[in-house]
Amino acid sequence: MNYPMYTECPKCGHVLSNPLPDRASCPACGIYFFKYYQYQSNQPSHRQIEASSFKLREFIERLLEPLDEIGVPTFYGRCLVLGLLALWGCFLFTDDFRIGEIGTSFMHNILLPIHEAGHVLFMPFGNFMGILGGSLFQLLLPFGISIAFIWINKDNFGAAIAMWWGSVSLLDLAPYIYDARHPRLILLGGHTGEDGPHDWVYLLTALGHLQNSQRLGAIAHALGGILMFVALSWAMAVLWRQRLVVQKYPGHNR
Repeated sequence: MNYPMYTECPKCGHVLSNPLPDRASCPACGIYFFKYYQYQSNQPSHRQIEASSFKLREFIERLLEPLDEIGVPTFYGRCLVLGLLALWGCFLFTDDFRIGEIGTSFMHNILLPIHEAGHVLFMPFGNFMGILGGSLFQLLLPFGISIAFIWINKDNFGAAIAMWWGSVSLLDLAPYIYDARHPRLILLGGHTGEDGPHDWVYLLTALGHLQNSQRLGAIAHALGGILMFVALSWAMAVLWRQRLVVQKYPGHNR
């Protein structure tokens, strides 16, 4: 087999006293010529990187764009809703997740039947998925609605509000996860996890992480807070851009 010959190192530019084949190494930097070209061929080109960056910017721009047309009353109504959700979200986030304070909130009463429905929906997939399904569906439903707002309704503000709902759902799960190691929460049947079924006692025991329940609960609470901040910031950014449309067409009353 005839290998290509090199008179100069393709990496460091060292001029070779004698031509070397493709399988040889550079006496200056030690790189094998064929390995260098293999590495280079596996790296994304500048054009590919620019195309990826453009697609990401385009995607973010689309999420921030006020795709739906609204009028002045709707715009200020949305501003009011956003302010109320931000205030309510602060109260929910500052609830002590270690003792399950969020369980007394109105949002918990909304999420509880969704949680129970998740058990039924995932029951055909086995016992583990049936138990995990309650928590999973509690999270999947608001995020699914958020995606539907983007792709079907063309309403980025509505999608951001659905994401806020998803963040509250994660905050609502945090005490349940935290409670698994030393069950104290009163569950739906009027018992604690020590006296009856407890989703996260079962799940974390099956996964071998029951001793980490408090850490995982704290992480879930923190992630819920971060997600809430992202959702509210997203909604605010959409409204900030939407104000320009409203100012341009103030007579629009939709």
